Amino acid sequence: MDPHNTRLIVLDTETTGMPVSEGHRIIEIGCVEVIGRRLTGHNFHVYLQPDRESDEGAIGVHGITDTFLLDKPRFADVAEEFFDYIKGAQLVIHNAAFDVGFINNEFALLGQDDRADISRHCTILDTLMMARSRHPGQRNSLDALCKRYGIDNSGRDLHGALLDSELLADVYLAMTGGQTSLSLAGQGSDEGEGQGSTGSEIRRIVGRQPGRVIAASEEELHAHSERLAAIAKSAGAPALWQTLSDA
Repeated sequence: MDPHNTRLIVLDTETTGMPVSEGHRIIEIGCVEVIGRRLTGHNFHVYLQPDRESDEGAIGVHGITDTFLLDKPRFADVAEEFFDYIKGAQLVIHNAAFDVGFINNEFALLGQDDRADISRHCTILDTLMMARSRHPGQRNSLDALCKRYGIDNSGRDLHGALLDSELLADVYLAMTGGQTSLSLAGQGSDEGEGQGSTGSEIRRIVGRQPGRVIAASEEELHAHSERLAAIAKSAGAPALWQTLSDA
């Protein structure tokens, strides 16, 4: 599977409580789309009226009250749009069994048996299992992973499906090697643009004074080394250019 062409949907839900077998329902779905290892901004986010009360413990986690949800749509109202959004994508979920179980249940309650197993329509990647494999014996909650990979989660006072999906997207990209492609100035997304360039298109800039070189401080060099070490650890090997420079 080519990561540059795969459509990833990083997904999280909030619920009235747990387990799903006791009639608990989804009250929030948050998804962010990643294509070519870039967040596209094409997100999906909705609060849902579950037709039941939330457990006090659940409200303490996500802060979403029953009163707030009274005028929100029901899952049946968004089921088609949600299914079309995730269909054919790879779902990236932290502790996937929890969220997938609730999503399957919501489709089952609508009598949509063909959609009551979303693994038939999407591939599913569980970042909790990935983190446990890469960091055995360590805490692998979303907060712990944000701290480990240097991702700012200071705004996460309470759980929220969209915010947690955005944080998990950053964690997933860091766990799998960070950003792998950069846009170059002048390149666009139009088909054919930037292709077939020739030497005649290269323009030399004349008359420009050389810029001032600012050397990195010892503190900055140390932080850079620590970041490289963290990336190498998560990837299981140092970057190729590091290997060549050490040869």
